[in-house]
Amino acid sequence: MTSRVSQLPASGTLVPAGEWAQAAFLAGDPDEPCLWMGAAVDRRELRRLVAQQQAELASAGLRPAGTVALQLPPSLAFVASLLAAWNLGAQVSLLDHRLARSEIDRALERLAPQVVVTAGQVTSAPMAGYARAQPVTAARPGGRPAQTPHALIQLSSGSTGPSKVIARTAADLLRELDRYQQLAEYPRRGERIVLLASIVHVLGLVGGLLHSLHAGVQLAFPDRLTGDGIRAAIAASPQPTMVLGVPFHAELLAAVPNPVASLTRMVVAGELVRPGVPEAFTAGYGVPLGTMYGMTEVGMIATDLSGQHRPAVAPAPGMALRVEDGELLVQAAASPYIGLVDPGRWSGGWLHTKDAGTMDAATGLVTILGRLDSQVSIGGLKVDLTEVEQSLCALPQVISAVVAYDGAIEAYLVLADGAAAADVETAMTDVIAPYKRPRRLHVLAALPRTATGKIVRARAVLQAAATAASTVQT
Repeated sequence: MTSRVSQLPASGTLVPAGEWAQAAFLAGDPDEPCLWMGAAVDRRELRRLVAQQQAELASAGLRPAGTVALQLPPSLAFVASLLAAWNLGAQVSLLDHRLARSEIDRALERLAPQVVVTAGQVTSAPMAGYARAQPVTAARPGGRPAQTPHALIQLSSGSTGPSKVIARTAADLLRELDRYQQLAEYPRRGERIVLLASIVHVLGLVGGLLHSLHAGVQLAFPDRLTGDGIRAAIAASPQPTMVLGVPFHAELLAAVPNPVASLTRMVVAGELVRPGVPEAFTAGYGVPLGTMYGMTEVGMIATDLSGQHRPAVAPAPGMALRVEDGELLVQAAASPYIGLVDPGRWSGGWLHTKDAGTMDAATGLVTILGRLDSQVSIGGLKVDLTEVEQSLCALPQVISAVVAYDGAIEAYLVLADGAAAADVETAMTDVIAPYKRPRRLHVLAALPRTATGKIVRARAVLQAAATAASTVQT
């Protein structure tokens, strides 16, 4: 399928008219199965659901260049509401259904949507990969129409500080879809994706849902997000199938391997993969564990879908990257932020990722080293806290870890059953140089996470989580 960026209307309303969404995501054979949520959903049924929800949104007062916030779990209701809003030419804000009530209220105050869609009756089993939800559409007094030409508004995870309001145009989304279609190893018509990542966030939304609808790939949601549930979803069809998720899902599958004939690869993104997981996954399933690097601000940036370059990734088609003062920068024509004027985030056509990285001048491959603020100086020696964190995570005694710096290196750890902080102290002497070793170990029952599941790295939150836990001085 060729790019539809050039087909976007040139003017009138702030947000493009809905023809772009209709052409990109709903066109095609009406009998073609496009989604699987407990049963197959073909394009004819999806169009019916979209038309039904479009009428509901219109009756609530949503108009071209209007604004709507969706706060729905992964469901047909979410898909239909998103496409219906875009068909109306509206600006859509996505709120994760797992947010606390106070977080939702703050987000709605910031975004000021005219219409809000929430879930009324929800049917969902524990660990379900999707829900059956009845959308409830309501006008929101005091909401404002779109102030910018963006089609999609998302909030950053808030794992390292306050959430940022991130905006993307229809053209931005279509350009990213073109990048996906230029990846030879990414699923295309006649193949499937089993989606484990959230469709509210950029990986699951664009790399999963929108790519699948755009390229004619069937998108399947597992009944349960367990090892057996994921394998059952893969085995449900003989079509070549890729699994798309986050590193946790790869660890879950690698822990109890059971090969499935239709599985071609798994691809993960969102966080660095723990040492040893790619090798264990490939040994257990006979297929590669690929990785992607991206940001909500621009979507997919770089990939290594076959795991050939690990730990490096190759820039995605059409993406220009460079490293400046140890920071990875991505070319971006305009700032993706609303209400944020900060040259430290975007300036001169370049987006500052705030991630540390290196680039091989000969190959163009990029190695992501972690957050830029993870580089600290200890006695005049440079220490990469992400490297220390990865070394700790490779120890059999450690389930997960976050390494921070507050005058000294400290680690927040979740330990394997039967392990103690003293065991970690002993084990790390063989793998971490003395000047890099954490001076304080905080053993926690679980690392603090955002409502969306990302590990929180804000030091104040980590310290608060450790106040009730045992602290061992090393």
